[in-house]
Amino acid sequence: MKISIITVVYNNEKTIKEAIQSVLSQTYGDIEYVIIDGKSKDNTVNLINDYKENLGYFISEQDKGLYDAMNKGILACTGDVIGILNSDDLYQDSEVIAAVMEEFINDGELDILYGNLVYVKSDDTNKVVRNWKSKSYYNSFFENANVPPHPALFVRNTVYKKVGLFDLQYKLAADYELMLRMFKKHQFKSKYFNRLIIKMRLGGATNQSFTNIVVQNKEVLKAWKNNDLQAPLYLMPLRIFKRLAQFI
Repeated sequence: MKISIITVVYNNEKTIKEAIQSVLSQTYGDIEYVIIDGKSKDNTVNLINDYKENLGYFISEQDKGLYDAMNKGILACTGDVIGILNSDDLYQDSEVIAAVMEEFINDGELDILYGNLVYVKSDDTNKVVRNWKSKSYYNSFFENANVPPHPALFVRNTVYKKVGLFDLQYKLAADYELMLRMFKKHQFKSKYFNRLIIKMRLGGATNQSFTNIVVQNKEVLKAWKNNDLQAPLYLMPLRIFKRLAQFI
């Protein structure tokens, strides 16, 4: 069974090499690695080209942002399962993909698998700053301000064909909206895999400023409304509380 891993990147010469090596060092044998570059102006493309023979698909062209690039990647994938590794993130160890795929291989009806994530210091990936430990999905999962860590999410290709891609009207919460669509509006079989999957460097777009955090939260509420779902009044305060709890 083949898995496709997507990395989207733009001007990230500092960490793209580590991300690539994190994928190529996986012990699982059938990985299609897809890299979508947004026409970087630094040394990113040259670094990627050093690994070109190990890539299943690579393109460097201008896009409409992160989620547009992810959509391009999904459309390019030929694997049975799709995962997304950000260009400044790392897999916890070389056995992650093998462990993930064992779950899909052992359960032919499994559509979605997600695990845990830790935020690490940008200059020391062994220094954990925040711990995002998820839990099994249940009917009021999202209402209780839970959300699967998107970088630790693995989805069958057929799921994207049914629910569609990232909605580009969302600039910071398109991943949340897509997962809301996947989990709340469809009866896909999902599983929480209680394993550390991703080391994520601090400094993502959402957390770069207070304004971005506000914009993202507004988009989260918009995602509920646009999917004809009713967000509970306590959702935002609970989201803030649970985010702070991850630092403990």
